[in-house]
Amino acid sequence: MAAWQRQAVRALQRVQPLRAHALIETALRELARERWSDPTVEVALEQLLSALQGQAQLSVFGHVAARFDVLRCLRNLLRMDLAEESDGSILQRPIGRPIFITGLPRSGSTFLHSLLALDPRNAAPRSWQMLYPFPLHGRSGRSDPRRARVARQLALFRLLAPGLSHMHLLSADAPQECTEITGQTLRSLRFDTVYYIPAYRDWLDGQGHEPAYRFHRRFLQHLDAQGPPGRQWVLKSPDHVFALDALRKVYPDAPVVMLHRDPLKVIASVAKLTEMLRRPFTLRLDCAQIGREVCDRWADGAARMMAVSGAAEGILHLHYADLVGAPLHTVRRMYGHCGLTLSTEAEERMRESLRRAPHGGYGVHQHSLEAFGLDPLQVREQFVRYMQAFDVQPERTRPTGTPVFTARPA
Repeated sequence: MAAWQRQAVRALQRVQPLRAHALIETALRELARERWSDPTVEVALEQLLSALQGQAQLSVFGHVAARFDVLRCLRNLLRMDLAEESDGSILQRPIGRPIFITGLPRSGSTFLHSLLALDPRNAAPRSWQMLYPFPLHGRSGRSDPRRARVARQLALFRLLAPGLSHMHLLSADAPQECTEITGQTLRSLRFDTVYYIPAYRDWLDGQGHEPAYRFHRRFLQHLDAQGPPGRQWVLKSPDHVFALDALRKVYPDAPVVMLHRDPLKVIASVAKLTEMLRRPFTLRLDCAQIGREVCDRWADGAARMMAVSGAAEGILHLHYADLVGAPLHTVRRMYGHCGLTLSTEAEERMRESLRRAPHGGYGVHQHSLEAFGLDPLQVREQFVRYMQAFDVQPERTRPTGTPVFTARPA
């Protein structure tokens, strides 16, 4: 063991242990509460902490960050209870036909979500709202420090994970993924992305995702109560693919948009992103293990998409090349599918954004499958049925290395 590793182990031994009961008692004491409205919180927390301490090989920073993150989620849950006790109408708010964007990751969902967020009639949860859904210390309006706090936290994370901002937009005001919502109730695949915790993921898959999606609706009701009425919620996360049954039970009439892309590009990019996200939190990274994990998980995701492609109504299938090659045409298709009209104001806002950042700022990101122990031919074979089912074409680049973003004929 290297000297720095021995020092890290000694420092880790001095870190306060992650114990579910102690963290819950801390949150209850801080909010002057005696109980939770959801009695299953402690069970989920115990599963998460057990996997974090048994499998994730947390660094000192990883330990501190996990404790900070869990306490933030617990405080938010208690503040939700308080808000509902003060205003019983919150849980009566209708969340009508929210739009869910999902599909393979790294397929343009952030780009599409950001475009849709420019429509003033749409509501897309922002990072600062996800992390802190209630005003800090009772402050609101211009004195509300939530945006600034989240901006500082993201700035720190950018320092700890150099290069991450080139792969994924990190901004307090940027639309955020739904895994950050389900993370509040400690039942989220978000944790599985940031830490190596297969036991927690297996437990979550075995339990099912319906409780997390019922919380998801509850969370949206709280955000909806804080803004103007009648907004169209637009939400996104590739991980919705693993919970389509739960999503349908909670939101039976919700339109679903699935994005598709060449799996070789997807898997290489997801593996690199996973490595960068996990690096600050762990003492050990195994790139080959990350490669196997990502490839197998998204082969399962592809199979789930194929299973619903012909059976479930309300799903619009879009291709990455079409989105980045003809974004406004793709947005119009999506609006038509969802029964919406793209206003002149919204379209002009989107055009202006595209003028500033063509293709949503997508550039050349060459990530190697081999760096993660993966054989491109074997990966192609693993996803061949998916590509055939959704007419996904292999992605090309020009000799200069510039990506080819040509929309397919309509």
